[in-house]
Amino acid sequence: SIQEEMDSFWEQVRGFIISLMVMYSLLAVPLKSYSQPLMIMLVIPFGVIGSTFGHMMLGMDLNALSLFGIIAAAGVVVNDSLVMVDYVNKARAAGQSMKEAVVNAGCRRFRAILLTSLTTFIGLVPIMSETSMQAQMVIPMAVSLAFGVAFATLVTLILVPCLYLVIEDIKGKFRRKGVSEETTL
Repeated sequence: SIQEEMDSFWEQVRGFIISLMVMYSLLAVPLKSYSQPLMIMLVIPFGVIGSTFGHMMLGMDLNALSLFGIIAAAGVVVNDSLVMVDYVNKARAAGQSMKEAVVNAGCRRFRAILLTSLTTFIGLVPIMSETSMQAQMVIPMAVSLAFGVAFATLVTLILVPCLYLVIEDIKGKFRRKGVSEETTL
C-alpha cells in the first residue's frame, strides 16, 4: 500500500543519512581533517542530480529501487573524490606546492577516475537495456547508479580540485588572521 511505500522510503532515507555520517567519520580519521571529508562528500548531491536526470532522459519514474541505486552511486562517487584528495595530500606531503599538487592530481588521476566510472556505466548498460520481465525491477536501480556515477564523475574531476584550493585558501586566511591577532596582543 501507499503507507508501506512511504514508510519504506523514509526508512531508506534514514539509513542513507546514517551511512553518510559513518562515511564522514571513516574519512575524517585517516585524513585528519574535518573539511576534507566534506569536500569529498560534496559530490554526492551531483550523483543524485545525475540519477534524476537519467530517469528523466529514459522516461522512467523514480521509485524505491532508484533510491538504492542513488545510495550505491554515492559510494562510488566518494571513492573517486577520495582518490583525488588522497593524491593531493601525498603530493603536498612530498613537498609540492598546493597548486602544483592539485594540478598534478587532476592530470595523474584523471584516467583512473574516468575509467572506473566509465566501466561502471558500461557494465550497467546491459541491465538498463534488458527487456525481460524479471529485469524490470532492477532497471531503476541500474539507471540511478549508472547516470549518478557518470554525472558526478565529470563534476568530481572539476569540483574537487577547485574545492581543495578554495578550502585551503580559507584555512590560510583564518591562520593568518589568528597569527596576526596573536602578534598584536
